[in-house]
Amino acid sequence: MSDTTHLGLPYLEAAQAQKHVTVNEALRRLDAAVHLAVKSRGIGVAPSSPSEGDRYVVASDASGAWAGAEGKVAAWADGAWMFLTPRKGWRAWDEEAGAFIFWSGAGWAAEPGGGSGATSPHGAATNLGIIEADHTITPGVANDTAFSIPDRAIVLGVTGRVLTAITGATSWNVGVAADGGRYGTGIGVGAGSTVIGPSGPTTYWSPTPLRLTSMGGHFTGGMVRLALHYLTLIGPEA
Repeated sequence: MSDTTHLGLPYLEAAQAQKHVTVNEALRRLDAAVHLAVKSRGIGVAPSSPSEGDRYVVASDASGAWAGAEGKVAAWADGAWMFLTPRKGWRAWDEEAGAFIFWSGAGWAAEPGGGSGATSPHGAATNLGIIEADHTITPGVANDTAFSIPDRAIVLGVTGRVLTAITGATSWNVGVAADGGRYGTGIGVGAGSTVIGPSGPTTYWSPTPLRLTSMGGHFTGGMVRLALHYLTLIGPEA
């Protein structure tokens, strides 16, 4: 059975039995691909409790149910993950970053000229992006966030706010595994405590989660909202 060129929708065949199966599969793929908005493009592990219709761009460190689907759109439909292979020019709204992204043919990137940034006449661009997400503290010395710094992003800093008081620690640091305090140290644990963590621009060459490290005790609970401020570079199209 042949498929359409761009969306891979299955065609009906002459004298085909069970035609409704083919039609429903085509409708399912259309529902996932049209007016595309993804919850994140920074994670490579499928969420444990997705909701019907949730869509993600699979990050480059994919594993588990998403293994081998790097760069594809993962859509949760009828109790299973469906994967859509993007074509050059596909466009999506990244809900986590609050910005449009596009598939260049080699990878997903912030849309040239979209949001804050500068674009050359031939499509080269410097774009400013923000990924903001809430993180529920889990017990232990350190927590890694579910979202990651994008591949080849140049990070300017991290900001954040404690939404629910952090328990078990007297303060906390935020950074990455290689440098646990890069973006803030000795941060307050009370609700409303904030961190403004600029740092010298640092390039990350693979998706990298932020790390929260407890001080004066082990984490037992709490919730924080973190915002990652970064630049991405896009090369000219011609």
